[in-house]
Amino acid sequence: MLVYGKNVLKELDFKKIKKIYVSSNEIITYLKKNKLKYEIVPKNRLDKMVNGNHQGVVIDIFDYDYYSLSDITGDFVVILDHLEDPHNFGSIIRTCECAGIKEIIIPKDRSVLVNDTVVKVSVGAINHVKIILVSNLVNAINKLKEKGYFIYAADMQGENYSEVNYNDKKALVIGNEGKGISEIVRKNSDVIVSIPMKGKINSLNAAVSAAILIYGMNKND
Repeated sequence: MLVYGKNVLKELDFKKIKKIYVSSNEIITYLKKNKLKYEIVPKNRLDKMVNGNHQGVVIDIFDYDYYSLSDITGDFVVILDHLEDPHNFGSIIRTCECAGIKEIIIPKDRSVLVNDTVVKVSVGAINHVKIILVSNLVNAINKLKEKGYFIYAADMQGENYSEVNYNDKKALVIGNEGKGISEIVRKNSDVIVSIPMKGKINSLNAAVSAAILIYGMNKND
């Protein structure tokens, strides 16, 4: 997997780096200081390797190693119900890390997985949040319930999130950008929560909604 940018490099777990390609002398001091192996290449080669402002550095990293449900240790888990946009995914990972949430659950099928865009947008947060890959979201939800978690799903037709009393162990479900939460996930959730809308546009970006709800649900923690 190829990722790029100076900030991304500095936030990476060095053990996950396979090779670094650089065209800028500016970053070489940092590489030498951290004893990282690199290859100097022409800028136009980097331009062909990735689409975006690479800032003179492209990093080839190992593919992401997903976690399982047994790795969950936190009292607040985020579940992404077939999210498709890697920018939303990366932003949610970053929000979770900032809010102290250590686990995100995603399904294997019809969902964005950890790719180069997700890694870049997370700005290093992915190194501190466990991404748990499951075959079936409902099965995962039921296993969380068995462990005492209450499931709160975000939807326009629900209770005002600011008026809900949240369980100490909780999971927040964020739905697909276009379709929202699936009906089967809705039926298996304990409470549906919503963000009040006062403007003429009646929906928020998935990552923005997730950020508001995560901090709103964390208010008593």
